[in-house]
Amino acid sequence: MSAVAAETAPPRPGLRARPWWPWLRKGLWIAFFALLGTLLVNQARSIDWPEVADTLRALPVPVLLAAGGLALASHLLYATFDLLGRHAVGHRLSTPTVMAVTFVSYAFNLNMGALVGGVASRYRLYGRLGLGELQITRVLVLSMVTNWLGYLLLGGLAFALFPLALPAEWDISDAVLQIAGGLLAAMALAYVAACAFSRRRSLTLRGHAFALPSGRTALLQLAMSCTNWSLIAGTIYVLLQGSVDYVTVLTVLLLAAVAGVVTHVPAGLGVLEAVFVALLGTQIPPAQLIGTLLAYRALYYLAPLALAVLTFLILELRQKARSRTA
Repeated sequence: MSAVAAETAPPRPGLRARPWWPWLRKGLWIAFFALLGTLLVNQARSIDWPEVADTLRALPVPVLLAAGGLALASHLLYATFDLLGRHAVGHRLSTPTVMAVTFVSYAFNLNMGALVGGVASRYRLYGRLGLGELQITRVLVLSMVTNWLGYLLLGGLAFALFPLALPAEWDISDAVLQIAGGLLAAMALAYVAACAFSRRRSLTLRGHAFALPSGRTALLQLAMSCTNWSLIAGTIYVLLQGSVDYVTVLTVLLLAAVAGVVTHVPAGLGVLEAVFVALLGTQIPPAQLIGTLLAYRALYYLAPLALAVLTFLILELRQKARSRTA
């Protein structure tokens, strides 16, 4: 069976014997929720809500419904990423439970960054559901690879075949962008080829051996990820109502995604808007562009985050109820 298998790590001695550990763990999660509340308030304050309201009122209902549908499809698709990890690890959590955990982690990741959001929430939720640390790590690694694999291919093709006219102050020529694009696409294809044909079937990461998935699984990862990135770009494209072509929107989104990761700003707040304005501000009035992107944030970031917080609490309460009855 194709899997991302990891060697069993020895248990950490004395961890459960330390009386301060449960209190420290509870303290960390209290701090986590305090951070979550702070970020929600700060994000809400940073958004010009009257402008969002004006933009939303100006958008036709069919446009809002179409964009919301694409955003929903993207979140649902991403929620299936960890099902690949379930197949690889062989755990028995149900499909709805796995998708709920993945959805929560993705929404937290979008709004709070990968470490605090996507990683910490997965370890918390999966750990409460009975998975071990190595199992969670294997699921997490496979999901992360899936997400960025499609980016490498789409970004590579977009940068190589459809280079944008970048601002002069960026000091990046078309040739450099095209070469970078070719390298990105080559990395994605090399991963698929390694999974399909490599004789060495495992890689070592921080002392743990991870088996390569099969070529069929790698192709599935690539298809799922490419579709997800395409849905995200489609959400923005629909909200822009055809002001620019879809390929341009996709290319700008992919550039903004890299900028968001490099700057480590939670939710890429301000980074997404800055990149879009810098690259499309001559084609679309900046005020209209920013208003549309704020509407996109409301649909793709904030609405899912509110639902994710509720889902997180439901999962926590259910697990506590099971613990009491066990």
